[in-house]
Amino acid sequence: MAKQADPIQTAARRIKNAAKTGKPCKPIRDLIKKGDVDAAYAIQTLNTQAWIKEGRRPVGRKIGLTAKSVQTQLGVDQPDYGILYADMEICDGDEINAARIMQPRVEGEVALVLDEDLFDEQLTLVDVLNAVAYALPAIEVVGSRIANWDITITDTIADNASSGLYVLGTKPVCLSEIDLRMCGMVMENKGNQVSVGAGVACLGNPLNAALWLARKMVDVGMPLKAGDVIMSGALGPMAPVAPGDAVEVRIAGLGSVQASFGI
Repeated sequence: MAKQADPIQTAARRIKNAAKTGKPCKPIRDLIKKGDVDAAYAIQTLNTQAWIKEGRRPVGRKIGLTAKSVQTQLGVDQPDYGILYADMEICDGDEINAARIMQPRVEGEVALVLDEDLFDEQLTLVDVLNAVAYALPAIEVVGSRIANWDITITDTIADNASSGLYVLGTKPVCLSEIDLRMCGMVMENKGNQVSVGAGVACLGNPLNAALWLARKMVDVGMPLKAGDVIMSGALGPMAPVAPGDAVEVRIAGLGSVQASFGI
């Protein structure tokens, strides 16, 4: 009797092959139990290990599903996370080769950079406040290896939380100089407004999202470390982008960050 294929490994290969070939794949939810978040993270972890072995350098985490409306849509009660790699970083104002990301969309976010490790059990908000070196305005370019963005919670988690690229602003701002809950965000594409929001849309405050992540990373044995970047989650609705687009995100108290997409 032929040995049955491991569904976790099969799903990981499906996503990894899509990333390698640039051809989106069908959802992976047909391979695991409905809503099996643990299995989805196991798929993500397999590809994380493979990519690190290939030389990719982890530099932080991204948090997804920080809007309650999106959580309700996908039938979950908490955010998800993915790994940020050094090769995902784009410099402020640089042109992005649109072919690098499948089905790209953009979000305006607050990025937090850590100055201390966050490895203790029972982490508190004060621990996070003390650990954050500074905040930056950021653009997350999300993408999906799953065809037509046909995703459930397990599909997006397995697909590294639908990660793509990220762009950071270059003027660090201390947390004492900004109210992240009340900071307003405007995102424009070629001068046209495509998204608005505020810190309160991100789990009530981007710091709440960071605390959730820090606790989660301790729980799974991958605590956040000094120097890590945290993409804390969207402050407003995501917007599609295409070759020729030019995106600017402005966040009150943090400044602006830009990215363009090559034709």
